Amino acid sequence: MFERLREDIACVFERDPAARSTFEVLTAYPGIHAMLMHRATHFLWRHGLLWLARVLSHLARWITGIEIHPGAQIGRRFFIDHGMGVVIGETAEIGDDCTLYHGVTLGGTTWEKVKRHPTLGDNVVVGAGAKVLGPIKIGAGARIGSNSVVVKDVPAGATVVGIPGHVVMPRGEDDERRAKMAARIGFDAYGQTRQMSDPVAKAVDCILDHLHAVDGKLEQMCGTLKRAGFEVETPELPELPREKLEPVEAENGADETPQAKVD
Repeated sequence: MFERLREDIACVFERDPAARSTFEVLTAYPGIHAMLMHRATHFLWRHGLLWLARVLSHLARWITGIEIHPGAQIGRRFFIDHGMGVVIGETAEIGDDCTLYHGVTLGGTTWEKVKRHPTLGDNVVVGAGAKVLGPIKIGAGARIGSNSVVVKDVPAGATVVGIPGHVVMPRGEDDERRAKMAARIGFDAYGQTRQMSDPVAKAVDCILDHLHAVDGKLEQMCGTLKRAGFEVETPELPELPREKLEPVEAENGADETPQAKVD
């Protein structure tokens, strides 16, 4: 239980730059409260205490503004940012490391007592106001754009926008390579696509391409040295420390690299 809670708190710090302390996360983040309550109600639901589970989930919705049916199956490090208006149906299944923003609905499209809600793979991000409806599958690493309405399966790594939702960019070889390099250095850009005009995203793509080329040359050099009879150590690439990515304060107290933050 406490291990899962530590994971929940850690993922808030990873995905929300507005988080400042563990105490703040525990006391002022409705997504954390909703998940704590859901784990309790899901336990009761699996052990046949259906009425009690529904009553407690109703109380959790009243407190947090987030409605999660006790029957929903949710993986580890699940993060709901802001959270107001989120609805997750009874037969919904959510993988590990997924993120939902406010106003998201994982809903059903039938009144029959069957699997009627979506299944989300690992590392899926669903933008604010999006509706994912029916017993469809959202592939691992997919991105659902804000206010989209998705009623068909989404392939892994794809980005979906619009009403009805359509794939605007299936992940190509370059994006797979960049994603692997980004994972190695501890970086992940939300909803990155080739159509983005964001110069920062483009700069990050260039950096990842350069790092990939450097990495390939180093592997080639190490292979040549090994074939020549030299012993070469190949340690794991460490993640970049979070503090080194924070803006540096100048002497006058202002950030040298100011960035607009949206809570």
